[in-house]
Amino acid sequence: MDVFEAIEKRRSYRGKYRPVPVPRGDLEKIMRAGLGAPSGCNKQTVRLIAVDDTETMKKLLGVIDPPVAETAPAAICVLSQRINAYRDKCFAVQDYSAAIMNMLLAVTALGYRSCWFEGHITDDDRICDRIAEILNVPEEYELVCFLPVGIPADEDGDPPRKMPLGERAWFNGFMDGKM
Repeated sequence: MDVFEAIEKRRSYRGKYRPVPVPRGDLEKIMRAGLGAPSGCNKQTVRLIAVDDTETMKKLLGVIDPPVAETAPAAICVLSQRINAYRDKCFAVQDYSAAIMNMLLAVTALGYRSCWFEGHITDDDRICDRIAEILNVPEEYELVCFLPVGIPADEDGDPPRKMPLGERAWFNGFMDGKM
């Protein structure tokens, strides 16, 4: 699948997964895609933990409330480290966002599905801290995202409607040049 096809087919999947393990080689490809993303001033603030052990997955899924991805055979947890890069600016959010997007495209290209779970685990109840504890994440890193990975059990259904290009993108100025 080329990158444009992966972009077109990628969408958030919140359904059930087939009970089929994700090969480590595929998880490694997905992580390499994530770590190949741009990083502000090359600070490389992103770290990743792939989880494919059944018991560890049960522990992780057991602390996510309300439940998500309950049948996912694997997941990638995204860690971020706040490091100032340029003029006391930190680009950690941009770094991990770029890494996650690359991984979501890789997931799609390999025939799997996923969903970017961030707010669900990082809000006031701090599920991310419980996940980090299970995975022995050092204090200097924040667990910012949980990406389940697996083969979907259900058809994806209709893709969400996207606004037409001409309503969101222009040439040479805001709403100046028609697409």
